[in-house]
Amino acid sequence: MLFFLSLVWGSSFILIKKGLVAYPPDIMASLRIIIASFAFLPIFIIRYKDIDWSKFKYLLTVGLAGTALPSYLFAFAQTKITSSVAGVLNSLTPLFVLLLGILFFKQAFSGAKLVGVLIGLIGAIVLTIFGNEGAIEFDNLYICYIILATIFYATSANTVHHYLQDMNSVTISAAAFIPLGIPCLIYLMTTDFYTIFQTHEAATSSLMYIILLAMASTVMASVLFFQLVKKTNAVFASLVAYIIPIVAVLWGVIDGEPITVFHLIGMALILFGVYITKRK
Repeated sequence: MLFFLSLVWGSSFILIKKGLVAYPPDIMASLRIIIASFAFLPIFIIRYKDIDWSKFKYLLTVGLAGTALPSYLFAFAQTKITSSVAGVLNSLTPLFVLLLGILFFKQAFSGAKLVGVLIGLIGAIVLTIFGNEGAIEFDNLYICYIILATIFYATSANTVHHYLQDMNSVTISAAAFIPLGIPCLIYLMTTDFYTIFQTHEAATSSLMYIILLAMASTVMASVLFFQLVKKTNAVFASLVAYIIPIVAVLWGVIDGEPITVFHLIGMALILFGVYITKRK
């Protein structure tokens, strides 16, 4: 489940990039959330009575921190930084999951988990920086957007693990997404989305990429991630962020890009970090 989820989320950066070809980041992120909300609507209607509404604040936290806010932050960030930089910064998520868990969720400190997280982070840095021969350009402000997004991801993962263990993963996703769709739809109506759709030559193809992003990287991935958190723990589940750079490298190889020794070293460190964190 961890590796399949990594494959789906690892492909999300290129989908965001393709979606931004025609649409500005606010429209792209709004479309992503609206499409995901509509996809979850039938499930929400069917399972409405099964939702524990006394936990609404936790569900809203998961929706906002786990998807809505990061969707906008990543969209804006990728207007200025490359997808590889976005991918390696996304690997900060497990570290924040561990730190927030200790500080705010009364999670016991584990030296092994911390070592695994740090090893994985080093591997992600090696994979991206040295794997690209140091040719990385970025803007500090936009880097902060992604760092903030990883903190939100960590908040969502800890919330699911500590407060929503007794709720079905699909139900969590549906209840978390539905409240987000209406405000995003209202906002979309105030933008020039329709004009762009009619006039931009890449509008249709970009919209198709956004739909794929919403259905695969948001709808399906959210359900899988919540299930993974419940089956293991928030730190291990968040290690999906470490395998995402590996997916990016593999896509590069398929596209004819060379693979270096730094790619192999980075991959090995990432997988070793996952092993240490999971080991009892």
